[in-house]
Amino acid sequence: MVSSVLARVGDKWSVLVVMYLGGGPKRFNELKRMIGGVSQRMLTLTLRGLERDGLVTRTVFPTIPPRVDYELTDLGRSLREPVSALGGWAQAHQDEIEASRAAFDKAAG
Repeated sequence: MVSSVLARVGDKWSVLVVMYLGGGPKRFNELKRMIGGVSQRMLTLTLRGLERDGLVTRTVFPTIPPRVDYELTDLGRSLREPVSALGGWAQAHQDEIEASRAAFDKAAG
């Protein structure tokens, strides 16, 4: 069970969704614009998975056209701190990692 939870919360799209929803509710297209490179299908699957796991709620407003907002649940908000720490670590060490990758690739030929 732990591995399936880690697979969900460690997925790059899930991490980005949690980070962006940390600022409050967002609409689907708003999230899609904020998260560069995510396809509509992948964002849909990610949001469904996060909703299934109780990290995100989906609220449909009866307007024309229908408006759908996504928001972190209390459980999802509790994930913001570790996700933020992971993002901060990645940002702080991106130059070192890039240098290591370049050195490895050069040595590998």
